[in-house]
Amino acid sequence: METPTRETSVSPSPASKSMFGGCWGCRILAGSGLIVSAGYVYDAARRVMRRGGPTTFGTCVQLTFAVSLACWGLVVLADPVGKAKKKED
Repeated sequence: METPTRETSVSPSPASKSMFGGCWGCRILAGSGLIVSAGYVYDAARRVMRRGGPTTFGTCVQLTFAVSLACWGLVVLADPVGKAKKKED
Protein backbone atom coordinates (compact mmCIF):
# COMPACT_ATOMS: atom_id res chain seq x y z
CA MET A 1 0.00 0.00 0.00
CA GLU A 2 1.50 3.29 -1.09
CA THR A 3 0.96 6.52 0.74
CA PRO A 4 0.19 9.44 -1.52
CA THR A 5 2.87 12.11 -1.61
CA ARG A 6 2.24 15.70 -2.36
CA GLU A 7 4.97 17.78 -3.94
CA THR A 8 4.69 21.46 -3.32
CA SER A 9 6.91 24.24 -4.49
CA VAL A 10 7.55 26.67 -1.68
CA SER A 11 9.39 29.81 -2.61
CA PRO A 12 11.33 31.54 0.15
CA SER A 13 9.93 34.80 1.35
CA PRO A 14 11.97 37.96 0.69
CA ALA A 15 12.56 38.35 4.44
CA SER A 16 14.30 34.97 4.66
CA LYS A 17 17.00 36.00 2.19
CA SER A 18 18.71 38.11 4.82
CA MET A 19 18.94 37.28 8.48
CA PHE A 20 17.14 40.46 9.51
CA GLY A 21 15.07 41.01 6.39
CA GLY A 22 16.87 44.18 5.41
CA CYS A 23 15.74 46.03 8.51
CA TRP A 24 18.40 48.66 9.16
CA GLY A 25 17.35 49.21 12.78
CA CYS A 26 17.49 45.47 13.54
CA ARG A 27 20.96 45.20 12.04
CA ILE A 28 22.22 48.21 14.02
CA LEU A 29 20.80 46.85 17.27
CA ALA A 30 22.11 43.30 16.79
CA GLY A 31 25.50 44.33 15.40
CA SER A 32 26.20 46.93 18.06
CA GLY A 33 25.04 44.50 20.76
CA LEU A 34 27.54 41.92 19.52
CA ILE A 35 30.34 44.49 19.44
CA VAL A 36 29.53 45.68 22.98
CA SER A 37 29.47 42.10 24.25
CA ALA A 38 32.83 41.53 22.56
CA GLY A 39 34.21 44.51 24.46
CA TYR A 40 32.90 43.08 27.73
CA VAL A 41 34.45 39.66 27.14
CA TYR A 42 37.74 41.23 26.01
CA ASP A 43 37.86 43.48 29.08
CA ALA A 44 37.20 40.53 31.40
CA ALA A 45 40.15 38.66 29.90
CA ARG A 46 42.42 41.70 30.00
CA ARG A 47 41.49 42.41 33.64
CA VAL A 48 43.05 39.09 34.66
CA MET A 49 46.20 39.87 32.73
CA ARG A 50 46.46 43.42 34.15
CA ARG A 51 46.43 42.07 37.70
CA GLY A 52 49.54 40.09 36.90
CA GLY A 53 47.81 36.75 36.61
CA PRO A 54 49.20 34.08 34.35
CA THR A 55 48.07 33.93 30.75
CA THR A 56 46.27 30.61 30.64
CA PHE A 57 44.61 28.74 27.82
CA GLY A 58 41.23 30.00 29.06
CA THR A 59 42.36 33.61 28.78
CA CYS A 60 43.51 33.03 25.21
CA VAL A 61 40.16 31.42 24.37
CA GLN A 62 38.34 34.42 25.87
CA LEU A 63 40.36 36.84 23.76
CA THR A 64 39.75 34.79 20.62
CA PHE A 65 36.03 34.59 21.39
CA ALA A 66 35.91 38.36 21.91
CA VAL A 67 37.51 38.99 18.52
CA SER A 68 35.11 36.56 16.84
CA LEU A 69 32.12 38.31 18.46
CA ALA A 70 33.37 41.66 17.19
CA CYS A 71 33.83 40.28 13.67
CA TRP A 72 30.34 38.78 13.76
CA GLY A 73 28.95 42.15 14.80
CA LEU A 74 30.71 43.85 11.89
CA VAL A 75 29.34 41.27 9.46
CA VAL A 76 25.81 41.84 10.75
CA LEU A 77 26.24 45.59 10.33
CA ALA A 78 27.70 45.29 6.82
CA ASP A 79 25.07 42.70 5.70
CA PRO A 80 27.04 41.22 2.80
CA VAL A 81 24.40 38.55 2.10
CA GLY A 82 23.07 38.86 -1.40
CA LYS A 83 25.23 41.82 -2.40
CA ALA A 84 27.65 39.82 -4.52
CA LYS A 85 26.53 39.45 -8.11
CA LYS A 86 27.36 36.58 -10.42
CA LYS A 87 29.57 37.30 -13.41
CA GLU A 88 27.74 36.67 -16.65
CA ASP A 89 29.92 35.26 -19.39
